Amino acid sequence: MDYEIMMNGIVKIGQYAPEFEATSTNGKISLSDYKGKWVVLFSHPGDFTPVCTTEFIAFSQANKYFENLNTQLIGLSVDSNSSHLAWLYNILQKTGIEVPFPVIADRSGEIARKYGMISNDVSTTETVRNVFIIDDKGIVRTIFIYPLNIGRWIPEIIRVVEALQVADCNKASTPANWVPGQPIIKPAPTTFKDLQRRVEEIEKDKNGMSWYLSFKQSEEKCNKQLEKGK
Repeated sequence: MDYEIMMNGIVKIGQYAPEFEATSTNGKISLSDYKGKWVVLFSHPGDFTPVCTTEFIAFSQANKYFENLNTQLIGLSVDSNSSHLAWLYNILQKTGIEVPFPVIADRSGEIARKYGMISNDVSTTETVRNVFIIDDKGIVRTIFIYPLNIGRWIPEIIRVVEALQVADCNKASTPANWVPGQPIIKPAPTTFKDLQRRVEEIEKDKNGMSWYLSFKQSEEKCNKQLEKGK
């Protein structure tokens, strides 16, 4: 896996996220510092730019929601640490909002290239708007990529983190347009007897469309696990 990432600069869902050590606005950090936490690692094209500024304000305002989901935000661009610091201070001065999460100064582009954050067809130096959701075991679970001129929808990133956590705990799936509190999809039967039992259950409880698509509420233990974080 490491060789593939080194050669292609591509991180895929299901792989372990590549380790890194970096200078950030919170001091030296490494990915392993957050072992046991979920991580949202996101890149931005540049400091003191309009779309990025609105995103950092939005991420900062949503930081508590991520913390409640045992999730650490980490920003990154190829700007210097002094540029990051000056930009974050400017945001604080102008809005009163303090950016609470670390922002990596990836001057060499080593981390950006390792994660495939630079799209050479767009820019050979700026990172596009990547988002990597990494679970508490260090595995990449979701990847979003946005163009330079389109800001991210932060509530969707929060929703996906919670959906992943709910699905993992219940060993289930979430349907289209799922939001927290709604029913989740039960795993489909794998034997004919289980299929017949599922059909009977659906006829009785009216909780599905067919044997391969039925719903249930999240288990109480999973709800408590999420509420404990909140």
